[in-house]
Amino acid sequence: MNPPDHPRRVYPLSPRDLSEEQLAVVFAMTSRRPEPFDEIAQQVSEERAAGFHERWVLGYGHASVAEHAVLHLAVENVSRLACDTLEDNRLASYTEKSSRFQIMPSDYFHVPRELDEEPELRSVYVETCRGLFTAYEELLEGLRAHLREAQPRREKERVGAFNLRIRRVAIDSCRFILPAATLTNVGVTMNARSMEHAVSKLLSSPTAEERELGQELKEKGREITPTLVKYADFNPYLAGTREWQEELSSTQEAPSSEGEINARLVSFDREADVTLAAALAYRFADGPHDSVVEHTRGLSSEQRHEIIARSLENLGPHDPLPREFELVDYVFELIMDYGAYREYKRHRMQSYFPQPLTVAHGAVMPPLIGEAGLAGRFNEAVEASEAAFLRLQQSMPEVAPYVVTHAHRRRALVKLNARECFHLFKLRIQRQAHFTIQQVSEAALKPAVEAHPWLFRHLALRDFPAWWPFS
Repeated sequence: MNPPDHPRRVYPLSPRDLSEEQLAVVFAMTSRRPEPFDEIAQQVSEERAAGFHERWVLGYGHASVAEHAVLHLAVENVSRLACDTLEDNRLASYTEKSSRFQIMPSDYFHVPRELDEEPELRSVYVETCRGLFTAYEELLEGLRAHLREAQPRREKERVGAFNLRIRRVAIDSCRFILPAATLTNVGVTMNARSMEHAVSKLLSSPTAEERELGQELKEKGREITPTLVKYADFNPYLAGTREWQEELSSTQEAPSSEGEINARLVSFDREADVTLAAALAYRFADGPHDSVVEHTRGLSSEQRHEIIARSLENLGPHDPLPREFELVDYVFELIMDYGAYREYKRHRMQSYFPQPLTVAHGAVMPPLIGEAGLAGRFNEAVEASEAAFLRLQQSMPEVAPYVVTHAHRRRALVKLNARECFHLFKLRIQRQAHFTIQQVSEAALKPAVEAHPWLFRHLALRDFPAWWPFS
């Protein structure tokens, strides 16, 4: 209990009364001022807040202060490709328009400014995107007709509910044919420090759309925090490193690799039970890490596995694993359709490194498309996408990915720790998950189970795969 003169207080500082820049200063000043937050707030004008940030955040590099200023920005009508770059910031929150639940209107795609000086290629690009949207509409119509016969109204199901169910199932399969140029809306919440980094990445992009988006975010962000995103700009290091990596990769052979959605376990900790059991013991030990590890290594594998099992025995369905599990890493190489990749990257605590969006790895056809007799129309649209990509790639490689469909496979290297593995697998290996992200997640889980059965036997899934080895 606190002394009588110092009672506990918990209260909000309202953004209605203070700007985001003022809020950031109020919290920052507590490190050097003894007054309560609300008293400090009365002394912080917007002018004083700007001066504080200019001196301490920008002048002395105390960038963590900017984390207290939070921005909520609505971003509308950007391509899926540009949205990927915007969302490639771990410390932020995003809610995006879903192509699984909404029908996309005709001509709902971005046309890159780079094509303005290339009328012939612009015509190819626009014609291809329009053709993909036409295919999308035709597939929707055909799939709805098929589903009305294949999945008729259930007893007591209302007509409206039946139509909604058919619509939702059809959209989920037809969206595969949409191009990466398809527009989207996304709500973004991030602090000013993350916003500055996001803006710099966008302004350093090789594509005009992303640079323009970065400039607009900077301008709107400055309306909320005039000082804290003031100096976000083109970053020569980011741009130069990307160019060097592209040059490095151009010397490597890049054969096409059409195949199914799959996952390969590239590397893992071969002493993970020692690492993990020692970490669990270390938290309340009083000796150095080396001695804890030495003691743990001297135990039998059964004893180490028992230590780990004890740490998981009361784990509830929504409980995160202890943070000690973050010390055990798995590196996978994944191949999945672009649509599944866009869902997979939402697990932002992982580290992921996608290769460029291309048509080299073939495309995934949703089973329902084939069942409805629409495979020919689907393949025709995929082939048009691939032909346009190859033509654009010759002279405008930064534009070519826009015409790649959500059905085309993408390869990525990802690193997850055991804690994140449990979270991802529980969420993505269940009937409610989209079927292709379920497939790639299950493909990744299998080699992980084979590598560390003593750990993954404790993974409680809602729906276990047929090969699950534990009763």
